[in-house]
Amino acid sequence: MTKRHSEGSDEQSLQAEFENLNTALEQEKSRAEENLNNFKRAQADFINYKRRTDQEKTESVGFGKSLAYLSILPVLDDLSRALAAVPPEQADNSWVQGMQLIEKKFRTLLEKEGVTPMNTVGQPFDPAFHEAVLRCPGEEGIIVDELSTGYMYKDKVLRQAQVKVACEDITE
Repeated sequence: MTKRHSEGSDEQSLQAEFENLNTALEQEKSRAEENLNNFKRAQADFINYKRRTDQEKTESVGFGKSLAYLSILPVLDDLSRALAAVPPEQADNSWVQGMQLIEKKFRTLLEKEGVTPMNTVGQPFDPAFHEAVLRCPGEEGIIVDELSTGYMYKDKVLRQAQVKVACEDITE
């Protein structure tokens, strides 16, 4: 009887040890799964961090470039005004043509960098893109004249256009 009792006790002991091992295994599986999930979250956080810092770097460079372009635009405006003031009888002079080529190269360079002039005359007035400096009679809210060219840098306003806007309540 003791042998049988001993065999039953051994079997119970083995069964209990097996259950303990299964419980420990399940706990370790759960901990491993939690560690894997934490690793995946950390990896995703790092990828998002890297993407965000790359984007901030790109925006910072773009902001620096836009400041440089913005400071150059008055020079282009002055060159354009000077060329517009050339008397017609001197328009064929080689120095005038040379200055026109310089202006064209200047504009081409800016356009290649993403700086483009706005198309304003005949368009509806939009305060996000235009600065109204004069009003005149005409169809309400339509831009009649451009006094200073506005520019976009890629998809953002670099400099608002200064415009003359028509208003119905003004009479000549």
